[in-house]
Parts: sequence; C-alpha cells; structure tokens
Amino acid sequence: MTRSVRLAAALLLALAACSKHVTFSGEAKLRPTAEENFQAGEELFKDGSYPEAIKFFDYVRTKFPFSKFAALADLRLADAKFAQGQNAEAADAYAQFVQLHPTHEDVDQAEFRVAESWYRNAPSDFALFPPAFEKDLRDVKKASELLHKFVKAHPNSKKLPDAQKLLAEVDGRLAAHEWYVAEYYFKHERWAGAAGRYEGLVEKFPGSQHEAEALLKAARSWVNLGEKFRARTALQKLIVDHPKDGRRVEAEKLLASLR
Repeated sequence: MTRSVRLAAALLLALAACSKHVTFSGEAKLRPTAEENFQAGEELFKDGSYPEAIKFFDYVRTKFPFSKFAALADLRLADAKFAQGQNAEAADAYAQFVQLHPTHEDVDQAEFRVAESWYRNAPSDFALFPPAFEKDLRDVKKASELLHKFVKAHPNSKKLPDAQKLLAEVDGRLAAHEWYVAEYYFKHERWAGAAGRYEGLVEKFPGSQHEAEALLKAARSWVNLGEKFRARTALQKLIVDHPKDGRRVEAEKLLASLR
C-alpha cells in the first residue's frame, strides 16, 4: 500500500468518525449518558478530530460534573490543546486538572504534561536567528523546576523515564545558556561575571558537558581577580572529579603555580 493510499484511507476513517458523531452543520450528536458522550469524544480524538472531540468532552464535564467521566474529560481537553500545539493553554489546563483532581490515577501524567507543555512553549532553534540559548528561557526554567519536583515526588511513576529524559534535555539547554553567558564575560575579560557564571553552571548542572572546562576557566578568572584560594578550589575539583579529562594536566600546572 502506497503512502498516498494510506493517507486516503486514514482520511476516510476520520470522515466516517466525524459523520457518526457530528452533523453536517458541525453540531455534536449528543448522547444521553456521560459514558456514551465521552466515548464519542475519544473516537474523534483518536482520529485527530480535536475540535469535534472537544464538544463532547466539554458537554461531559458540564452536564455530568459528578460522573467519573468528568475528570477524564478534563484531562482530554488538556490533551486536545497539547495535541494541537496550544502549549501555554495546555499547561494551564493540565495544572487545573492536577488542582481539581489531586488523587486521580492519572495525576502524575498531568503533572508531567504541565512541564512538557512549558518546554514546548519555549523558543526553539527552528528559527535559527538567534540560537535558542540566546532566547527567552523563562518557560524552560519553569519546565526544569517542575520536572525536578516530578522526579522527586513520583519515583514509581510510569512517566519517570520520560521525565528523566526530558529533564536531561531541559537542563542541557539551560547549561548551554549559562555557558554562552560565561564565555561572553570571559572573552571580554569581565572576570567576576565569568567566574560566577562558570561556577553557577557547575553547581546548577552537575555532570554537564561543560563542567571540566568551566572549572578551568573559573580558576583562570579567579586568578585574574587575585582570588588564589577560590582558583585552587576550582582546580582541585576539576582534578578530583575529572581525572581522565584532557584539561587535568593544565589544571595541575596552574594549581602548582598558585602554591
């Protein structure tokens, strides 16, 4: 089966699902029970007919507020926003679900989605000018904070591997930003700013790809400021924590010169 044939088949299935649950004028064919309406919304959601699915989920949560399907409808409304790339709205919807249904069995999934939505809402490298590490990172920082809390609060969650993977990506991006700023200060001989940024990178993002070089450049910055003790501390950490790093020889020479 060719790709075009598969796409045509998928389109026909989606149209069939819509015609089953939505009138020609676009009105939802509402059912008498919460479960029936929720299942209709689920079918439409799975077919990617999000605007139509939302009509059923909205009906369930307002018409049957005390049904178990009302909570599920709240979650699906957030999922629909997420699926459509409405990231800030999805983050708010998931956060509201967590607030309204703190004991729901899917609350950990919703908490993870809050963080993921904020990260997706942040500027990316798709528009290459400027690169992501120069852009506004408020949403990335928000995602990082939420993911750190999630990992601590839900050690047994099925979403834990996904959260850990995303956290590594999020913190990697924040570390890249810290590195970019530290390098700017270093190149312009603004030693105090450079030292603070390099050490902040090491403290906030331990184990990052920049750690060893950040420690070496922090030490050089402290030397230029006449802060030998702080320079020695950075060098000793590099030598102890990164014994096989190629910068160790240079660090040992610099450390010896400071004694």
